[in-house]
Amino acid sequence: MYDYRNNIKIILNKTEADDRSLENSLNAIKAIINMAEGGTAEKPNAKAIAQPKKKIANTQSIAQRNADLKQFKQLLTGLTQLIETPGDAAAKKTSLEALHKLTFVPGVGKHYGNVLGKLGQAIQKSKTTKEAVNQKIFEEAMKPKEQPKRDYRKGRRYTVIRALSGCNLIDDNGQIVYRIKESQIHSLNLKSGDIVEAVESQTNPNYEAEVLRVVGYRKLRTRDYDPIEEFRYAVVRGKAGQLAITRNIKGEKLRIRGKEITIPVDSSYYQGENIHLEDGSIVDLAWYTGDVRIKKNPADAVQIRWVYQVDPPKQADLSYKKKDKTKKATPEQLTKLDMNLHYQRVGIAIGDNQNEGILEGIVSRYNGIPIPIDAFEGKKKVMKRQIKDLDIVILMTAYAAHDATWNIQEFASKYGVKFAVSSSKGYRSFERALYRAENGLPAYEGTQTIDYKEVKNK
Repeated sequence: MYDYRNNIKIILNKTEADDRSLENSLNAIKAIINMAEGGTAEKPNAKAIAQPKKKIANTQSIAQRNADLKQFKQLLTGLTQLIETPGDAAAKKTSLEALHKLTFVPGVGKHYGNVLGKLGQAIQKSKTTKEAVNQKIFEEAMKPKEQPKRDYRKGRRYTVIRALSGCNLIDDNGQIVYRIKESQIHSLNLKSGDIVEAVESQTNPNYEAEVLRVVGYRKLRTRDYDPIEEFRYAVVRGKAGQLAITRNIKGEKLRIRGKEITIPVDSSYYQGENIHLEDGSIVDLAWYTGDVRIKKNPADAVQIRWVYQVDPPKQADLSYKKKDKTKKATPEQLTKLDMNLHYQRVGIAIGDNQNEGILEGIVSRYNGIPIPIDAFEGKKKVMKRQIKDLDIVILMTAYAAHDATWNIQEFASKYGVKFAVSSSKGYRSFERALYRAENGLPAYEGTQTIDYKEVKNK
């Protein structure tokens, strides 16, 4: 009798893992068994039986499988982001794109089409929640602020002689060497007598030096410079073409030599690419103390030194009210929120004295006691001691450093201090944050609607 075991071994050795090869091998083995049962002694052609007539290869290439896995990974990544931040537009787009491409993978659409369809609808219906908005605002606020690179250049030393706008740099012989414009020196808060290091500027032919740092101060003789007086944080009020300055943000009147002065403002003179004077703008004024024009026409002697880039209040907030002739004339007031701090201690977390005077004026306006906190390079122990004794603390995220932000929030929570965040540089944003802290409203404004009650002017 013929031994068919060798034929079966050959068939098994040539069998592959795909369904077609297994089916062909099974048919070949069945044929051998049938021949053995029929007593056929002829030696069959094992090679012809073992090999299928036509081998069908796996059509999906390695590159295609990798592409499918990439789409699956993209879908999982998008869904993860969508769970962390519901309604996020970018996460929705990523998830839907990956889901659409996966439906074209062979077998996926046939077996999982209904499930993928429901998943796609759920992704499209995902909406942003208040918690997600607050979390996103907080994460943006927590991003570390890029520290300015230290300038290791060394320049020659000069003495500052302040002008109404900008300053002159003089050498040891009293000769003017350079003239510096206001935009370069305002942040340094320079005054006459400061000693600075400066180098020649190759990029600005009009003002030929760049101030590197302040290195000292020397008291000048009165005859060596013209004394200057300032009126800081003055409020521009009025309609277009009729703008004027009478007070600052604290409500203090503009006085020159003890006399109340109104300074008309020609807005067209100060309009520029980044400068726009309008009702509600905040400016600094300066004039020479010995200017002879002060006696007859002070407006000619006073000059706008600096225009602050802050968010102006709504037009209605600083508009003039029609005077009632039957009543006595009263000073006009800015629109106020319905809030009284009753002399609570309010910490203003800012850095490097940015807009400090403006914010302190707002706190004082609501009968609070303003206390600035250095949120840029403040030490943790000092910050802890300051916040512990406060009633309210307002964090200005635009002026705060990353580490200080965490410390302020931690200490405010630990000692039960009322806390709110102002994510904008505008003083209206700070005022609203103060209102939220005082009334126990959410620390972050976000996109939620909050009713800020105002005091109606009578």
